[in-house]
This record gives sequence, C-alpha cells and structure tokens, in this order.
Amino acid sequence: MPTKSDSLIDTAEAENNWEFDTKSFLKQLTERPGVYRMYDAAGNVLYVGKARNLKKRVASYFRKTGLAPKTEALVSRINSIEVTITSSETEALLLEQNLIKSLRPPYNILLRDDKSYPYIYLSSHEDYPSLTFRRGRTKKGGGTWYGPFPSSGAVKESLNVLQKIFRIRSCSESYFRNRTRPCLQYQINRCTAPCVGFISPEDYREDVRHATMFLEGKNPAILQDLMEAMETASKNLEFEKAAAYRDQINHLRHVQEQQSVDGEGGDADVVAIAQDAGVVCIVVIIVRGGRVLGTKDYFPRYSIEQSEGEQLSAFLGQYYFGGSTRREIPPDIIVPVDVEGQELLSQALTESAGRDTRVRKNVRGERRRWLELAMTNARQTLLSHLASKETVYRRLLALRDLLELAETPSRMECFDISHSHGENTVASCVVFDENGPLKSDYRLYNIEGVTAGDDYGAMRQVLTRRYKRMVAGEGKRPDLVFIDGGKGQLNVAREVFDELGVTDIPLIGVAKGVTRRAGMEQLIDAMTGDVYRVPADSPALHLIQHIRDESHRFAITGHRAGRDKKRRQSTLEGIEGVGPKRRRDLIRYFGGLQELRKASVDEMSKVQGISKNLAETIYAVLHDE
Repeated sequence: MPTKSDSLIDTAEAENNWEFDTKSFLKQLTERPGVYRMYDAAGNVLYVGKARNLKKRVASYFRKTGLAPKTEALVSRINSIEVTITSSETEALLLEQNLIKSLRPPYNILLRDDKSYPYIYLSSHEDYPSLTFRRGRTKKGGGTWYGPFPSSGAVKESLNVLQKIFRIRSCSESYFRNRTRPCLQYQINRCTAPCVGFISPEDYREDVRHATMFLEGKNPAILQDLMEAMETASKNLEFEKAAAYRDQINHLRHVQEQQSVDGEGGDADVVAIAQDAGVVCIVVIIVRGGRVLGTKDYFPRYSIEQSEGEQLSAFLGQYYFGGSTRREIPPDIIVPVDVEGQELLSQALTESAGRDTRVRKNVRGERRRWLELAMTNARQTLLSHLASKETVYRRLLALRDLLELAETPSRMECFDISHSHGENTVASCVVFDENGPLKSDYRLYNIEGVTAGDDYGAMRQVLTRRYKRMVAGEGKRPDLVFIDGGKGQLNVAREVFDELGVTDIPLIGVAKGVTRRAGMEQLIDAMTGDVYRVPADSPALHLIQHIRDESHRFAITGHRAGRDKKRRQSTLEGIEGVGPKRRRDLIRYFGGLQELRKASVDEMSKVQGISKNLAETIYAVLHDE
C-alpha cells in the first residue's frame, strides 16, 4: 500500500488571488515516486498523474515554453495540487489508475468500464457437465471458466462450434434433471442426450475433454486423438462410431481453416491505435491458445496532446487496473509503438498476474499478423466512427456556431491540388453533407494548359470550371466551400467567385499554420481576411480536418491512378516468376486484376503454382511496396 503523505498545498496567497505559486510549491516538493492530483479553484480535480520523480514531473508542467495548447489550458486552471508519495513506481501506477477510476478527471483519458465480461462456463456436474454462456465470473458453484471473451457474439460463436463438433449439453441443471425424453438439440445433432442416458459417462467425459482442449487452443492434439479413435473403431467394425469421429474431424479441420491458424499458439492481447481528426480509436484483439477470439474497440477521451505511446500507456493502465472487474492478464501484450513507461507497466502487470508478463512491440510470425490485423481494425473502426451520422451531426452544429452561420450547412465542398514535381497536375473536389462524405459527388479534374507547379493557376482553373456550371444552373449549390491552402490560394478563389458573381457562399481557407501539425490549423475567412485558431479539441475543427484530409487523399489517389493508368495493364508481366500461365491462372481465379489487387498474400498463395514467397512479391508489386 502507498505510504500516504497527503497534504493539500493551496498556493493562493489571498482570497482573490488564484495564481498558483509554482516556485514555493516546487521548492518543497519531494523527488520520490508518487501520484499528484491537480485541482481548480472550485476544488474539482482536473488531472491525476504518476511520476518516478514527483519534483521533475510536476515542474515540467510549469516551464515557460514548449507546452502543447491543451496542456497550457490545464495549467491555467490549476489552483492547488495534492501529492501522495509511494514506495515504488509500480505502486504509483496502481494508485493512479484507482484514482482515475474513482475521480474521473476531465483531463485524463477516460475508459468506460464494462461491468462484466462474457465467459464460457463448464459446470461441475460429476458425470455430465454442461457448457454455457455466463456474464461475469464468480466463485460460486465451482466449475471451470474460459475467457473472458471480447463480446457475447464471440462466446455464442464458440459454443455453436462446440455443440456441432462435440455435442456437449448446454441446458440448465433443473432442465437436465427433469427430462424424460431427448430435446430438440438431440434431434438436430447438437447434443448426445445424456439426460436420458443415450451416452455413457465415460464417452461423454471424452467429449468434454476434447471440448476443453479446443478452448485451450490444442486443436492439433484433438485431431490426433480423433484420428486414432476413428481407426480403432474401424478396426473393431464399429462403423457408425467411426463415421461420427470422421464427422468431428471434418468439422474441426473446417474450423481451423476459417481461423487461419498456422500452428503458433499462446495467449496475448494485441493492442493497436489509430487517430485522425481529433479522435483516437484503440482496438484490442484477444488471443487465447493461438486462436483469435474477437476484438473490442474503445474511443477514449483525452484532453492533452499526447503521442501514441503516451496514449497507449494511459489506456493500458486503466484497461488492466482501473475497472471494477479485474481483467485476465495474458503473458504477452503486443503493441505497435514503444509505450511510455513500458518496463514499469510490465512490472506492474507481472505482479498483478503472478507470473511474467511482457509489453512488447517487436514481434514476428503469427504475432506480427495479429498486430497487423489489429492495426487494420483500428483504422477501419475509426473511419466508420468518423462517418457515423451522430458524429457528423454534432460536428456540423459546432461548425455552424464557430462560423456564425444562419443555418447548419447541408453541403460542403473542399478543393485540393496534387502533382509530381509540377507534372500530371490534378485537382480534387470532395463533398460532405449531413451524413458525412458524399462520395458519389466527388470529382477529379485534370488540369491542362497551366505552367508546371503553378498551384494558383490550377486552383483558378478548377474553381472556374466547377462554379461556372453552377452559375449556369447545371451543378448543385454548396452552403460552404473550403480551400486547402493559405492566403494565396484563398485569394485566387475569392477572385473567381467575384468574377462569376458568387457572393452568398462562405469561403474558408484551411492553412496548416507555422508548425504544420495536426490541431494547429489556421482558418482564413475570405470575406474579412481574418486569421484565427480553433481549439484542438473542437468538434468543428475535427470536421474541417476530416474534409481537408479527404480532399488531400482523393487528390493523391486520382493523381496516382492517372500516372499508373498505362502501366497497370501490364503490371503482372514485370514480375519475375509470373509467366503467361500463372498470369492467366491468377486472373481466372480472382476474375480480374482489380479483385487480385484486393486479395491478401494467403489468398494469392491458394492459386496453383503460386508459392507463399511469390505471392508476397506479387502483393508488394501491386501495392507499390
């Protein structure tokens, strides 16, 4: 337990003086490890943090330069600080997570706590135990627990597989005791009807043993057992029994193919992070016995600008230590980047689990594929979240208030220019409405007759072509137009609008600012010329970033498509080892080059004559890696 030295240090010298006296506070602050809590003038907790050296860590908040805007906002509200000294960094980490859980400070990452997690429960019945779905793990009733699983769907899917292959009962004890004839589960071949004695306790226990091996990821051992049992039954002329074993083997092999398990086992939690437009998505893939049981995604709220390593450190601390229900800690926690305080976190997890636990980034083989899967899930989940109607609507309201518009904009257009060293210039126009990206209205313009590298000339041409048609009544009218660029591009846009007589559509330039970092963008109003910054956590800015990033992505994609159009038809011809027959087999198998480009390495290697190494080469060429 922490050695508590909890003393409130209120540095207000007078009742009306709320300025924090940092010099006096830091002068007497200890250099021992511990936890600090920052409060505002009303006594509300703002932030909870841990430190190896309290003096150095807290002093970093009060340096004169180099603070992120969100950290500056936090510091400006500090009225007092409490510290709790601990005997080790590990105790500081555990105390920090308990305080975050109980106090829920606004400037900490907050992770919503699930009240209980789904498990598979093997009952303690002496002869005929059941396998059932349970929410939350308890010590009552004995039995064996498997999990936790990431979702109830993952549990039901596993139970469905177990019932198909091993036919273990899933009924309650009272239902089991009072049956006089087999139920529907027996009729559809999902149960062996132990309730009416259709299977001996010995045979049933063997099925249970195989089911538990399946849950522990020991599929190869199960297959070996079943094949030996099938051969024995066949030799003894028990052909019906041998056929039942054969069906179990086929089902199990089919499950293995679906799971794409290549023999590497182990337990791990695989954690990936993706962030864009002010939103952070963290995905956890739960792997037990070498089998991916499912995924769980989180959108933690954070109010201080942090690196991915810092965000993952805060997340993992709460994920394993901050909940009311303690999560199972596997031997391996795999992450995509170096996590702040990685050794300390590993030590705390090891102490909590009672065995060695590692937080590590550098993995190979199957574990690397799990990490890539998690990263793909994080990116896709983030994109889906950004495109959700609720998210877009909330941001539209914030944008309306920010720009002081009379009505919420229902159609917004954004323009960007892309080229390669001045050549093959293209311009993109992306459209957002109240549902998010309206991709059917995206347009790509090939810029011609403009000096190479002349972004102003390219912007003039695309805006003239787009809005000349609108003035003539041929195109849809936007409520708001964004220009990806600084004052130069915005001045060109304003000149085009003036020439065409367009005076009632707001025109906003999105410049990256001096540091060119996300969250530091400057917005420029074409009508007034005013340049102003928006808080990095503003939903309006997140929407603008999303629109700007989408226009940039679409411009680059269009530019690459034009550049590669001629060579795409002969892409496969330039790959060593891919002759006419293999090209023909690949195209025939996937139905065309477009579908081939979507295929994974494993899918390509299923084509006759395509080895794993050759499939990796083809994949790299098709994706310009």
